Amino acid sequence: MEIIDTHVHIWNFAKAEYDWLKNDTSILNRNYDIEELEAEVKKTAITGGVLVQAANNFEDTNWMLQVANASGWIKGVIGWMPLEDPSFTATALKQYLGNPYFKGVRHLIHDEPDPQWLLQPAVLQSLSLLAAYDVPYDIVGVTPQHLITTLEVAQKVPELRLMLDHMNQPPIASGEQFGEWGELMKAAAAHKNIYVKISGLGTCSKKGANWSARDIQPYIEFVLEHFGANRCVCGGDWPVSLLAGNYNNTWQHYIKVLSDALSDADLRKVVNTNAIAFYNL
Repeated sequence: MEIIDTHVHIWNFAKAEYDWLKNDTSILNRNYDIEELEAEVKKTAITGGVLVQAANNFEDTNWMLQVANASGWIKGVIGWMPLEDPSFTATALKQYLGNPYFKGVRHLIHDEPDPQWLLQPAVLQSLSLLAAYDVPYDIVGVTPQHLITTLEVAQKVPELRLMLDHMNQPPIASGEQFGEWGELMKAAAAHKNIYVKISGLGTCSKKGANWSARDIQPYIEFVLEHFGANRCVCGGDWPVSLLAGNYNNTWQHYIKVLSDALSDADLRKVVNTNAIAFYNL
């Protein structure tokens, strides 16, 4: 089965600034180029990938677009827009839409002090522009408040297609099933334009490389139950995922849970065709 990895990062300190890495002491504080991942991809069934922004600047987006253009398997790029400036966003959006690899937008909202950053009037105006051009928006939320904000965005800009990266950090580490996260995810599932990305769960489990398919199974089954197989996609989150073991193991755990939970037809949707449709790959 052909798999599209909907969440791949690259970063190169000579190409862009990554503020969140400046004081990082982990293995992440170095360059991660696409060639390094390609060696790992060959060990999997991955046939396509989507690059996702790792910095709130155009340099990161431009670098990803350049890499996508040179790559044989990267199908799209989720870039950055200056959402706090709607007129600037409008100008930039028109330019980037001319690039066949530009497929969506994201901002590192989890690094913003205000969990309601997306609800600023100027940002909402920019999000309305994305909706007008049918450009989807990825939400990298890490707290329940980010989910509450997402619900408000969905009400204020109902035509905007939203993707919840990393399932908005389910409570895997505590083992809670499913608490406030679950109630908010049920509410999110009621909005037809909110989708879920099954990704980042290894690091979310906070077990290092010692996590298993059993750790993540209840949470994946929960989102499949409430969002349905038509509104879920899957992503590896390389290289952040390396904090929780190697790339191949990450995908083995995901495919194990998904294969047990879904028919072959629905599995194909979650790992392939939903991504093509959502990101217009």
